[in-house]
Amino acid sequence: MAKDNKVRMPSSMAGLTTYYDETTSNFVMTPKQVMILIGLIAAILLALHLLFPLA
Repeated sequence: MAKDNKVRMPSSMAGLTTYYDETTSNFVMTPKQVMILIGLIAAILLALHLLFPLA
């Protein structure tokens, strides 16, 4: 005979999660573009730090 478990899932959350695979944004970047953008920002910050030191 099966034991009665006292753990119960809420009925409103039992498997009703919806995931959307479609993008709704008009601004899409590839991982390569993100890495290039990060490199450019780092280069600009480095150049500013060398041209205008704080100390």
